[in-house]
Amino acid sequence: MFYLRAFSHSLVHALRNLCPIIAVVLFFQLAILRQMPENILGMTVGLLIVAVGVALFLQGLELSIFPVGKSLSNQFARKGSVPVLLSFGFAMGFSAVVAEPALIAVAQQAEEISAGKIKALTLRILVAVSVGLVVAVGVFRTIFGYPLHWFMITGYITVVIITWFAPPEIVGLAYDSGGVTTNIVTVPLIAALGIGLATSIRGRNPLMDGFGLVALAVMVPMITVQLYGIVVYSGETADPSVLPALVDNAHVEDTPVLLMMLLDLAEMIRDVLPIIITILFFQYLVLRRGLTNPRRILSGFALVVLGLYAFVVGLKLGLFPIGTSMAEQLMSMEGFMFVYLFAFMIGFATTMAEPALIAIGHQAEQAAAGTINGNAIRIIVAVGVAVGITVGVHRIISGDSIHQYIIGGYILVIFLTTLAPRYIIPLAYDLGGVTTSEVTVPLVTALGIGLASSIEGRNVLIDGFGLIAFASIFPIVTVMSYAIIVEMLAKQRKTEP
Repeated sequence: MFYLRAFSHSLVHALRNLCPIIAVVLFFQLAILRQMPENILGMTVGLLIVAVGVALFLQGLELSIFPVGKSLSNQFARKGSVPVLLSFGFAMGFSAVVAEPALIAVAQQAEEISAGKIKALTLRILVAVSVGLVVAVGVFRTIFGYPLHWFMITGYITVVIITWFAPPEIVGLAYDSGGVTTNIVTVPLIAALGIGLATSIRGRNPLMDGFGLVALAVMVPMITVQLYGIVVYSGETADPSVLPALVDNAHVEDTPVLLMMLLDLAEMIRDVLPIIITILFFQYLVLRRGLTNPRRILSGFALVVLGLYAFVVGLKLGLFPIGTSMAEQLMSMEGFMFVYLFAFMIGFATTMAEPALIAIGHQAEQAAAGTINGNAIRIIVAVGVAVGITVGVHRIISGDSIHQYIIGGYILVIFLTTLAPRYIIPLAYDLGGVTTSEVTVPLVTALGIGLASSIEGRNVLIDGFGLIAFASIFPIVTVMSYAIIVEMLAKQRKTEP
């Protein structure tokens, strides 16, 4: 009965979070395009399936990933073995990313668009190893209590320097590769690992020391992928004419529906399986202890898989078709004003519906003991994503160099890091990473590639990628700016007589 009530609460919450997306779609269909969607029934059913998927996923997290992640962290902390903790951090980071579907999709697109200069498998392994290593570094930071801001300032200065020298063909891809490493499974798992460690080590603050692992997992792939591009890329620009091969989905349409559903479910199991194997390995072979409630935990993992599956199916049925058609119609209109408006509004709406953001906001609220409002944080992050995607769309339309925008964006981030309150920095960087997950990435990537392919003079590899990067940068800016303003106002009130 308890679980049923929890599920119904999560379902209502998920439906409420989808309202902004519904509002955006209806506004553009009725007010701008002045026509009703062709498949309004499919859209409605798809949205309901998305809501059920999110509710199942969140329920599964509470039963499996959150408690297991925190329990393992606590056990390793009590064991006091730094090498084991670092190995666990690496294994969790690598296993969570290596089978990430968004990374697979981006890597395959990059290989085809670059005419084979960039190897998809090499890119995936490179990113997974990078995330594994940096999660281990983040665990090391949490154990010894080193401040996160020095890691982030040093890291992003390195990112900016490498970006200056990197070929333009790799820059957007590198930043997008960093963004897609954080999905709705990875984020809660890594966050649970960090918070579990911080709460089990005396003298550590869950808010300041528990967050930050996600931020590091986003940052380091940007460095390694750009270095990879500097090494392997010849400097010749890619031929955008290969793009039609990427968007030709005729073979998908010929596949039986039942088979497609089974394949999608198999993909979800594949995404979660490396994490389950890693957990079982460390639980039974390293710690040599059984799970406290294996039936409940396995049920939780099953709910995570089913929730992910329902979520993806719902997106395909309800949002992706109409989103693609709307983007095409808007780009065919005279001028780009409505493209900017659509980019802003859909950026805000998809972020508000992002399951990973909901999960991390809940974790932050608990870690801060009520001093941080999860809903307020989500709105601030959503505004940041909306602004970031709009700026990224403007860059594609104007044809400006991505170097200038990216370098300028991260210089601003570094500057704000020196001013922001220390308690907000780990959370702000983590929130920049959680905005690029299963809802946002497909829509944003399709928008970027669609714009680059439809505007004369644009190169798909150079101009089509990079929107995800902007969706990651600007939430960091808005969250830290919010914290700076709040702190300034608090100091002002104290000084007033």
